[in-house]
Amino acid sequence: MRTKNNNAEKEFDTVKTFRQIKEKMSLEMSKMSFEEIKEYLKKRSRKLQQE
Repeated sequence: MRTKNNNAEKEFDTVKTFRQIKEKMSLEMSKMSFEEIKEYLKKRSRKLQQE
């Protein structure tokens, strides 16, 4: 089975973006308690749902 070799430059790099988001969240939550993390995630979830 052959795979398609697509050498075209990507317009959007999903993996890179995901890693950046994960790193940002990790830094923001590093000093939070479990309860603060739950609240942080709830707020961010609500924000995304409104968009």
